[in-house]
Formats: sequence, structure tokens, C-alpha cells
Amino acid sequence: MPKRILQGTVVSDKGAKTVVVRIERSFMHPLFKKIIRRTKKYHAHDENNVHKVGDIVRIRECPPKSKLKRWEVFAE
Repeated sequence: MPKRILQGTVVSDKGAKTVVVRIERSFMHPLFKKIIRRTKKYHAHDENNVHKVGDIVRIRECPPKSKLKRWEVFAE
């Protein structure tokens, strides 16, 4: 099964080997037909602590690394 890949902005890098990434998605409201933006934060594993606040990163699914981390930052 393919792993999901998301792109977002780092909003926190205070954890050890962890970054918090904000993902924004847009969709059309089914009744009002307006475009709505929703955001969600994901905790992602950053092995070398190279990403800082404001960086645009891509994250992918991985096996659980801790209580909250189910994603990892990767470079293509």
C-alpha cells in the first residue's frame, strides 16, 4: 500500500528530533459552494534536527515512532 505524502510548513521545532507541521487543505462546501480552508497539525520525526520554523517540508506516513509521531520528514 502506498504511503501518503503531505506538504506543509514547520510551526514548531522545540522537541528532540521532532517537528510540528501545519497542513492546509481546501475544499468546496457542499451546500454553500464556497471554498473553505482547514488546517491540521502533525508531529513528524526529523532525525537530524535540520528543519526550522517556517521551512516548507514534505512528510510521509511511517510506523509509529512515539505516542504522537506517525509521520516522518523526508527529502526526495
